[in-house]
Amino acid sequence: MSQIDDAIDKLNGLDAWMQWCVGIFATLLTLALVRLMMKKVVLDIVKKTAFDWDDKLYSPVTKRIYLFIFLSGIQLTMSWVLGENDSMVTGVNPFFQASYILLTTSLLSVSLRTMIPVIMDKFSDPSSVTVSGSNSLIIFVFRAAVWFGGLYLALSELGIELFGVLASLAVFSLIIGLAMQQTLGNIVNSFMLALDQPFEVGDRIEVEGKMGSVVSVGILSTKILTHEENLVVIPNNSLVNSTVINHARGGGDGVGRRISLVQDIGVGYDEDISHVKYTTLQLMRDCPYVLNKPEPRVLLIELGDFAKVFRMYGWVEDYSDEYVARDWLLKNIDERFKSEGIEIPFPTSVEISGKASPGLNKSHKIASVRKARLQMVKEDKQLNKERAAAKEEIEAITEKLKDPELDKKTKALLEEDLRELNSILSMFEAGGDD
Repeated sequence: MSQIDDAIDKLNGLDAWMQWCVGIFATLLTLALVRLMMKKVVLDIVKKTAFDWDDKLYSPVTKRIYLFIFLSGIQLTMSWVLGENDSMVTGVNPFFQASYILLTTSLLSVSLRTMIPVIMDKFSDPSSVTVSGSNSLIIFVFRAAVWFGGLYLALSELGIELFGVLASLAVFSLIIGLAMQQTLGNIVNSFMLALDQPFEVGDRIEVEGKMGSVVSVGILSTKILTHEENLVVIPNNSLVNSTVINHARGGGDGVGRRISLVQDIGVGYDEDISHVKYTTLQLMRDCPYVLNKPEPRVLLIELGDFAKVFRMYGWVEDYSDEYVARDWLLKNIDERFKSEGIEIPFPTSVEISGKASPGLNKSHKIASVRKARLQMVKEDKQLNKERAAAKEEIEAITEKLKDPELDKKTKALLEEDLRELNSILSMFEAGGDD
C-alpha cells in the first residue's frame, strides 16, 4: 500500500500540464482496453448466439460506452487538476451530469426499439388476432416517454424547468400549428400509413386514377412511378382520404410479386366452344410470361349481342411484365385464330348477295374442332378434380388453424397456403362453370 500511496503522492505533485497529460493518457488507455475487450470478448459472444437482437444492440451500446468513458475521463481529470471546489469544475459538472442522463436515455431508447418486437413475439398468442403496425405504435409511445423523462432530468440538472419552457412556447406553438396545418396533417397521416400499412415500397397502387409502383413513403408525401416513367407525388393527406387499390402486393425490398392476368376475347356464334377454349389455353401455356402453376384457364363468361365472350385467367410472375404478356397473347391469338379459322366478330354492315363468300379449309377446321373437343373433355375433368382437391385442402388447413397450440411459424406457413388456394379458386370460379 505504501508504494501505491507514494505513486499517488508523486502524481499529485506533478505540474498541472503534466497532470492533464496523465489524465488524458489514462482516459485513452481505458478506452483502448475497453474497446479491445468489446471486440475480442463481447463481439465473439454476440456472433456465437443465435439471436438477432444482440447483433443489433452491439454497435449502439459500444458507441455510447466509449462516449461515457471519454466524458468521465475528462470530468475526473478536471476535478483532479483543478480541485473539486474550483468554480470552473462546479460550473461544468451539471453539463456532464446532463450528458450522462442523455446517454442513458439514448441507450434505453435504442434498447426498447430492438427488444419490444422480440418480447411481443415471445409472449404473443399464436391463435390471437394481431394488428399490423401495432409494434411501431408501442415502440413510439415507450420511446417518447423515455425521452421525455430523460430530457426533464437533464434540463433539471441545468436548472431549466421543462414544463415552464413548454408553457412559454404554447402560444408560439399554436401559431406555428395553425400556419403549418396541412404540413402537420401530412406528418400525422404518414404515421397512420405506417400503422395501417395498406401498401409497401414495390407495390403497384392506384389512387384517383393514377397508377404506378410505390418508390418511397415519406413523412409528407408518397411517390409512385407510372409506366410512363412519370413520378407522381401524392400528399399523405390526400392518400389517407382516398380509395387506394393495391394491384400487386410487393415486399419491402421493392420486388413485386405475381399478378393475375385477365383478358376477354370474343368469337363468332358459329365457333365451337371447345375449339376456342383449347386453342386459347394452349397459347397461354406457351406464353413465356404466364406461370404454369397455378395453371391458366379459359372460361366462357358471356353470350353477347354478336359474340361469345371467353375470359382468360393466368398469373404473371412479375407484374412489370403484365403488358408484355398481354401483347404476346393478343398477337399470337390473332395469328392462331386465323390459322384455325376462328372468327373474331365486329359490328359491320353486310350486303346480302346470292354468292357465298369463299371460306377456309372446312376439313381442316372440322378436324381441329374434333381434336379440341376431345382435349377439352380431359381438361374439364382435370379442372374439376383440382377444384375438389383444393377445396378439401382448404377445409383441412382451416381445421389446423383452429389449434390454439400451433406455433407462429407453422401458422404463418398454413395461412400463406390458404391464401394461395383461395386465390386460385376465386380466379377460376369467377367465370362460373360452363
